[in-house]
Amino acid sequence: MAGGGIVLYGAAYSVYVRAVRLALEEKGLAYRLEEIDIFSPETVPADYPARHPFGKIPAFEHDGLALYESGAILRYLEDRFPEPPLLPAEVRPRARANQLMAVLDNYAYRTLVWEIYVERCAVPEEGGASDEAKIAAALPRAEKILAALQEIAAEAGEGPFLLGPAPTLPDLLAYPMLRLFKIAPEGGALLGRFPRIAGLEEAMGERPSAAATRFPLELRSA
Repeated sequence: MAGGGIVLYGAAYSVYVRAVRLALEEKGLAYRLEEIDIFSPETVPADYPARHPFGKIPAFEHDGLALYESGAILRYLEDRFPEPPLLPAEVRPRARANQLMAVLDNYAYRTLVWEIYVERCAVPEEGGASDEAKIAAALPRAEKILAALQEIAAEAGEGPFLLGPAPTLPDLLAYPMLRLFKIAPEGGALLGRFPRIAGLEEAMGERPSAAATRFPLELRSA
């Protein structure tokens, strides 16, 4: 693999860490994952705030450049290592890609992952009780998000990915969110009503990049 010297700081369970790892795998880039569990403060290195002043993951280094925020990291990888391309070259499809990434960041992540998957699956696994009201309130938002994603994808033409026959950065960002969302019974049922988005999740799941970056919970159940 090309592109040695890339270091990614974060945890394998993270949606955003996985999105960056998917991009690295799709581009055939070698990297080292330095595990940082931000939910266990005693394990976070003392120098990590210098890498990410807001205490999130991932952070990233390559060739003397330090970055945080996954969107910036993903676009850096696309600009620095343009083959294979993970963003459309044409202006309008590229604008749609940026729009999709904004929808995923601003609306999908919290609703699909935290308000539905975490509440339904992760909280009980840790001995807590799911907040049924929170889940019920999140489901209409999740439906609206999936409808918006499917509408944009339909405009792009034939799939199976959001912008056509090949994966792009929005797919790499969407897949980890959808993978967790689908595990929650309500999420899986709702996803089935949006065949283009369900098809994206299935198509990404069949790629070697997905196999190489599986969440710990997927490894446990394998």
